[in-house]
This record gives sequence, structure tokens and C-alpha cells, in this order.
Amino acid sequence: MATDTHRVALVTGGMGGLGEAICVKLAALGYTVVTTHSPGNSKAAGWLDSMKKLGYTFHAYACDVADYDSCNACVAHIVKDVGPVEVLVNNAGITRDMTFKKMDKVNWDAVMKTNLDSCFNMTKQVCDAMVDRGWGRVINISSVNGQKGAFGQTNYSAAKAGMHGFTKALALEVARKGVTVNTISPGYIGTKMVMAIPQEVLDSKIIPQIPMGRLGKPDEVAGLVAYLASEEAAFLTGANIAINGGQHMF
Repeated sequence: MATDTHRVALVTGGMGGLGEAICVKLAALGYTVVTTHSPGNSKAAGWLDSMKKLGYTFHAYACDVADYDSCNACVAHIVKDVGPVEVLVNNAGITRDMTFKKMDKVNWDAVMKTNLDSCFNMTKQVCDAMVDRGWGRVINISSVNGQKGAFGQTNYSAAKAGMHGFTKALALEVARKGVTVNTISPGYIGTKMVMAIPQEVLDSKIIPQIPMGRLGKPDEVAGLVAYLASEEAAFLTGANIAINGGQHMF
């Protein structure tokens, strides 16, 4: 897969889980990788050190992706320190699961702001420059539950579905400018968060829903991100690519 070692890739929420796998994959392919972390994250320095011991040097910046001004300041620092962002992976997200009957405005807003508003907040900072350069990649990490819904996730499912609406509309606007915008919708991936689910629940409730009979691997999703970021994916835009082991087909 052809890459340009001068390209800067920004992955939001890249410290741990799927985001970490994406950072590692892009770095291994020669991208200069920048990630964000929540302001006040005491584990950020330790994560950077652990990655460096594995041979990966990342740039990391504190950013509240739910806050527009924080995103504006963060990207300004990145452009000044590292260079213009040519690949943006909107990966940051949270869950606040509960039935709609129990859902309050605070937990609705928290998920919508972090998972959906963040796409606008971050993409707005880099898209015009991508258009001006005639090259760019915006990759939005959604979820299978944004496609099919999930019990107890009206907030999360709505936000993740909204990400793809954003993808399609923006893709139309920038298609002639060398900028692609795509969505990836993973199913259940074997991240630390998913693996923390009791094994009996995984075995009885989750894995039986997956025709392949297993959880996905973070590296498998990271490989798809790498393809969408590449030169070879220049004719692919406005798509929602499901990577869920056959759990949901459409």
C-alpha cells in the first residue's frame, strides 16, 4: 500500500483500544501520527513512553473534542508544530448506555457532543486546507449500532447514525477537490472495553450474533482505515463500510 511519509494523520481518541491500533498501523506505514487525549489525562505521558519503547513515536495534544474552541486551538498547535493535517480519523467516542425511559438530557448531550459534534468540530479545522491542497482524507468511525440500533443506546445509535449522514453530505461537497470522506462501522471488536464484558455474556449474548463466530480484531479495523487513507482509495467516497463479521448486512 503506497504511502507518503510526509503525510500527517490525526487520530482523535488514539490512546488505547481501537484508536491505538489505528495509530500504530498508520505509523508503521510511514505516516506522521498525531493523536488527541482528554485534557488532564494523567496517563498520556505514560502511554507515549510505552509506545516509544515499542518503536512508535507519536505526537499527542490535549483536546476536548466536544468543544469547538478546544478543537480549533488544538489543530492550530498541530499545524504549527507538526504540519498540516492530511488524514483525519474521527475516532473519539463515549457511551452512556441506559433505556430511553431512564435517559436524561445530561447523558444524551454528553454522547451527542462527544460522538457527533466532534466530527464537525475537528473536520471544520482541517477540511478547507485539504480542499486548497487538492488532497485529503476524512475517516469517521461509526458503529454497527448506528446502522441497526441497540437496546439502551438511543443516544449512541443516533450519534453514530448521524456521523454517516455527515459523511455523505460532506463527501458530495468536496468530491471534486481530491478529498474523500468515508465512514467505517465496526461491530464488536476485541478491545479492552469489550473484553471486560463477562465471558459468559460474550459467549451467550454477543458472539452468537456474529456469523463468523468471533470478535473482530483492532488490527482488522486499522487496516481498513489505512486503506481509506491511501492513494489507492481515491475513488471511494461517501461510503459506509461495515466490518462486523456478518452481524448486520444491508
